[in-house]
Amino acid sequence: MDLKTISDYLDQKPGATPDFPFGPDAMVYKVMGKMFALISLENTPLRMNLKCDPDHALALRSMYQSVLPGYHMNKNHWNTLVLDGTVPADHIFEMVDDSYKLVVRGLKKADREKLSRSGQE
Repeated sequence: MDLKTISDYLDQKPGATPDFPFGPDAMVYKVMGKMFALISLENTPLRMNLKCDPDHALALRSMYQSVLPGYHMNKNHWNTLVLDGTVPADHIFEMVDDSYKLVVRGLKKADREKLSRSGQE
């Protein structure tokens, strides 16, 4: 999967905003200021960190060689996905959706309501 495809999908998430808080080689996607995806632009193939339920994270790692414990992240709650073509696109998009939902669910009630009121969630 290429950067344009994954960025276009991430951009469609309600309230999602790209940022580069760690420098030009790490594109971070946030919702209401909370990170739900990080793409390492310096790697070929690209690598993307996504938040994940701990049990599901382990299951994904056992299913796919290209799903690894989150690099520089809490390895219980984050996976690093190597975008080398071995994981079907629909599964990648499901992982993105799950990460986004986990982060939105963890937002303060006021932030979830603000996101909802803006018609974005």
